[in-house]
Amino acid sequence: MRSSRQYDPDPTPPWKRSVPVPEVPAEVDLVVEEVTTGFCGAVVRCEKTAQGLTVTLEDRFGKHRVFPMEPRGFLLEGRAVTLVRPAAVATPRGPARTASGSIAVPGARARVARAGRIYVEGRHDAELVERVWGDDLRIEGVVVEYLEGVDDLPSIVRSFGPGPDARLGVLVDHLVPGSKESRIAAEVTGEHVLVVGHPYVDVWEAVKPSSAGIAAWPSVPRGQDWKTGVCRALGWPPNTGAAWQRILSGVRSYKDLEPELLGRVEELIDFVTVG
Repeated sequence: MRSSRQYDPDPTPPWKRSVPVPEVPAEVDLVVEEVTTGFCGAVVRCEKTAQGLTVTLEDRFGKHRVFPMEPRGFLLEGRAVTLVRPAAVATPRGPARTASGSIAVPGARARVARAGRIYVEGRHDAELVERVWGDDLRIEGVVVEYLEGVDDLPSIVRSFGPGPDARLGVLVDHLVPGSKESRIAAEVTGEHVLVVGHPYVDVWEAVKPSSAGIAAWPSVPRGQDWKTGVCRALGWPPNTGAAWQRILSGVRSYKDLEPELLGRVEELIDFVTVG
């Protein structure tokens, strides 16, 4: 990538000039260059830390770096600028809401855990459900546990022993006609157990690409490990744990998830909290 610095006709380093420089709001996707390192990237976020205001930039390889928002600290189209925090958008006041969109209950204590449970396939599924529905689940006393796969789901359900006072809800990945998961789910029956699922190969894909900081989820050839293939296609380091934390960090509310997952989780919460 050619440095935008070469387009400035003044050979004096921009950050050393005495002339005033404009202040520019550090809006998401604004592309700037940090003057001391030459790191060029798009703004991902601004944050207030103990050390002051910082801005996170993402380069074209997906690498993130955090810089202090110092005066004259950046170049925009070859010109020195001072990045400032974007103005907050005024919104009408209303009741506070949880990440799931429910009305928050200030000071509410967690309910004693119900006998009923929600099972999800893996740790990432459980962490995503906690991120968005955690407040709701604690108020309702619903515990979410992960299974590390659903191959043994029928026997797991029998061992749990669902009943009127201990309902069981199960969230399954890739629950589409003809899939292995759909055949396993069909073996689970009973009025006190509910198995639902989303169409995605993995729960990563239920996060909207824009929230994960990508244009789209890549297509991974059959036979390859899906998560490893995603990291390879996106040019991310082959560390699926780190990749998941990167994805999860972009999830702040239900708005960051696809509706195919939202509806299924809400359905399970309603099912296990009946009565």
